[in-house]
Amino acid sequence: MTETNRLAPGDRLPSFCLPNQRGEQVCADSFAGTATILYIYPKDMTPGCTLEATEFNASVDELAALGWRVVGISPDTVASHARFAERHGLRFDILADPDRSVITALGAYGEKKSYGRTTEGVLRSTLLIDADGAVVDALYNVRATGHVERVLRQLRQRSALATGGER
Repeated sequence: MTETNRLAPGDRLPSFCLPNQRGEQVCADSFAGTATILYIYPKDMTPGCTLEATEFNASVDELAALGWRVVGISPDTVASHARFAERHGLRFDILADPDRSVITALGAYGEKKSYGRTTEGVLRSTLLIDADGAVVDALYNVRATGHVERVLRQLRQRSALATGGER
């Protein structure tokens, strides 16, 4: 089984460039200046991944108001991402990493347990990256159900602390 080197708060986002659902190259350095929610998911068009994508999509405006943008990554192809984004009206980039090299560098590929079996694959994960490219939080092996709301709660709390108020 592959040993995963997970990122931790304070780590720098590794440098990478991947194509989005329109075939345009998106590089990690393009995240500079904007806090980014980088979420990694196993497969387009599957129930959990669709739930997560559509919940992030429904939250894009609130996340933007809090100063965050959303970017997804999976091992699916550009063509698959194009169909997925079109079908669900996704308003954010989803990046294609068919060889899983970036997913692995982000610590989101490795051993996981499902229905009592141990397998190797993509670990549903979310990295919160600040505007300077540093990891604020690294959430690995998360469940799709309720995940986006948990991320929102965390970012609302961060925003309230930064502004000195309660929300």
